[in-house]
Amino acid sequence: MAKSGKKKVAATVVVSTMLLSGCGMFGGEKTAKEVDPPQDVSYLEEEDKSEKESNVESSQEDTKSEKKEEQAAETVKRELYLIDSKGLVVAQTVDLPKQDGAAKQVVEYLVEGGPISNMLPDGFRAVLPADTEVKGVSIKDGTATVDFSKEFEDYKPEDEQKILQAVTWTLTQFDSVKNVKFWINGHELNEMPVGGTPISDELNRETGINYDTSDVIDITNSHPVTVYYLAENEDKSYYVPVTKRVSNKEEDPIVSAVNELIEGPANRSGLLSGFQSEVELLSAPKNEDGKVTLDFNEAIYGAFDEDKKVISKHVLNSLVLTLTAQEGVESVAVTVNGKADLVNEDGKKLSEPVTRTDIVNTGSF
Repeated sequence: MAKSGKKKVAATVVVSTMLLSGCGMFGGEKTAKEVDPPQDVSYLEEEDKSEKESNVESSQEDTKSEKKEEQAAETVKRELYLIDSKGLVVAQTVDLPKQDGAAKQVVEYLVEGGPISNMLPDGFRAVLPADTEVKGVSIKDGTATVDFSKEFEDYKPEDEQKILQAVTWTLTQFDSVKNVKFWINGHELNEMPVGGTPISDELNRETGINYDTSDVIDITNSHPVTVYYLAENEDKSYYVPVTKRVSNKEEDPIVSAVNELIEGPANRSGLLSGFQSEVELLSAPKNEDGKVTLDFNEAIYGAFDEDKKVISKHVLNSLVLTLTAQEGVESVAVTVNGKADLVNEDGKKLSEPVTRTDIVNTGSF
């Protein structure tokens, strides 16, 4: 900084005196020897003080700014149930800003034209009508009550079941939420406003999603089971939960689910199964402290060479997503003819059971 107080005094006393006498801010006539040091020190002390105060204020502002940026940068993975190109309700896991009121936040991201707009995957759309306001989401005793504005009623009749499923499954991703209730402007809904679908007091995941009743003969003697099939969209694949009804004759829910995976989805669904029709369970599943072990025949290798003992990632993912959705199941281990010497498609030995969290994304992979 080129201030006069920082310049060296010229060699002669005469010049110094002239310079000093011309500057009334110092007052009185003093020699250069007496004046120069106080002048320089005094000026710099004031300047340093000002600079220090400025630096402190700047530092405080920077700290506040950094904290805001850190808060803004903090994200958390959430499942949003959207509608794909086949009209199916599918989870997509996205990074949302970390904030209080997460339950209200995830529902707001289901609104068409809302904050979800810039992160919608190709072929997917939001499920709630545009301009719908989420007035609030309260959680009490395991029930989440979501209150919508009047615009919630502006949906197409064919989306009615999808809205019920998408909101319910999005909210029940939280451990604190088991059931969901729908309100409009502070008034509880007993049925949906467009098609009149009844809203149960226990609207939850057991109610089902993407119903497939094509093979149901006797509804009264059957029960629902939800399995995950494979869907493809151009060069991407993802997994779709489908609720089917199975005979009450099969009491083991794990066996029921595995059999439905092997049977595969309905032809009209456009979904795929990685299982060969010859796949069989050789023994009853074992559930030890949340780890389920399934013993299959060699057909579980599918199109892979049996000698290489490779299991398809789609087969493994479908098994894990399907079974860990059941109560009490935390991980899945697969054996063939009683031997646990399988490898995945990357050649990595499956020495440990696979959990849901080992699969990066329950919606898009």
